[in-house]
Amino acid sequence: MKVPPHTSTDRDIHAAVEAELEWTPEVNAAEIGVAVGDGVVTLSGEVEFYAQRAAAKRAALRVRDVTAVVNDISVHPSSPSSVSEADIGKAVDFALRSAVNVPDSVKAEIEGHDVTLRGEVSWDFQRRAATRAVEHLRGVTSVDNWIKLSPRSSAPDTQSRIEDAILRNAQLDASAIDVVVAGDRVTLSGQVRSWAERRQADLAAWSSPHVSEVYNHIIVRSA
Repeated sequence: MKVPPHTSTDRDIHAAVEAELEWTPEVNAAEIGVAVGDGVVTLSGEVEFYAQRAAAKRAALRVRDVTAVVNDISVHPSSPSSVSEADIGKAVDFALRSAVNVPDSVKAEIEGHDVTLRGEVSWDFQRRAATRAVEHLRGVTSVDNWIKLSPRSSAPDTQSRIEDAILRNAQLDASAIDVVVAGDRVTLSGQVRSWAERRQADLAAWSSPHVSEVYNHIIVRSA
């Protein structure tokens, strides 16, 4: 496959984000506006489902040289009156109870078409699983995740084990990422080439059984 010369102007990023949205089957790219300034992408427009809003943001973050995404897309169901608050509550409860990675400690509060998740779990992946379980449901226009992690005990080898995980990751240049551990808190810093790499470093830190908080200060640099 022939790879074209790499450029990173805002115009190039704009074109690439629009192309990625077109390539993302979960969204209708014609409904989404794209603006770019200094690598920061702002998405606008209206979609019918919250899952489409989330998918559009993920698509933009996949694009090379995007340093951040501001998601101003609003959710307006075509027939909001057809899905009541009670209907959403039942659907959310069923989705959470059916998701194998979401423990019973997670509860949902429904206000209109907005969902707020609360509770306490052992792992960050369980928090993320709770959001994924409900974001695609019909009638949901927003999901706020306030789930907390259970307290963790610190360990002397936490930093070295996170560094080893980053080193093993084929997507990451470990030499560009710094890890500092203080008790059960991790701070990540450095520079990476894409938002996907930044996210991989974040996941590596959250995978430790001795981490309760991760402060990700890694910067996505434009080439």
